[in-house]
Amino acid sequence: MNMVAVRWAVPAILFAIFLFGTATMRSAFADGLTRGTGAYSRGDYARAVRELTPAAFRGNARAQAQLGFMYENGFGVPQNYAAAADLYRSAAAQGDAFAQSRLGLSYDKGHGVPRNVVLSYKWLDLAAARATKRERDYYRRLRDAVASKMSSDQIVEGQRLALIWTTGRW
Repeated sequence: MNMVAVRWAVPAILFAIFLFGTATMRSAFADGLTRGTGAYSRGDYARAVRELTPAAFRGNARAQAQLGFMYENGFGVPQNYAAAADLYRSAAAQGDAFAQSRLGLSYDKGHGVPRNVVLSYKWLDLAAARATKRERDYYRRLRDAVASKMSSDQIVEGQRLALIWTTGRW
């Protein structure tokens, strides 16, 4: 093999290895998420935690949100609002609407985070904006329930924070 062929072959081979490795990692995320979700659906919470945890630690937002829900409610793990809020925060920052809604409710109740209706409104507003059509009305109702406890200045601040977050300046 001549040197020109080697110079072109090595980068091509490395790129192929990178692509294969990335696809394998994505598959592992999906498999752990799928197995974890299935275990949760069957009520096998201990297995769900074992399956979801690696994907959550690797940054999979859906796994983080589901694992956060399990910590919030004590399914398969001791109930821990602070751990739930941390997982929700990580997934919410990636745009997961479910995690955004749960983080908003955590701020409303003061579960794992300081009670803060402005931040609650912000996260529920973001969840409503990102949600599927089926979930959107539910998240709006939650946001509006929080808004009923707020002054008009607080609502404006919550909307401002959501807008800033959406534009990436947070």
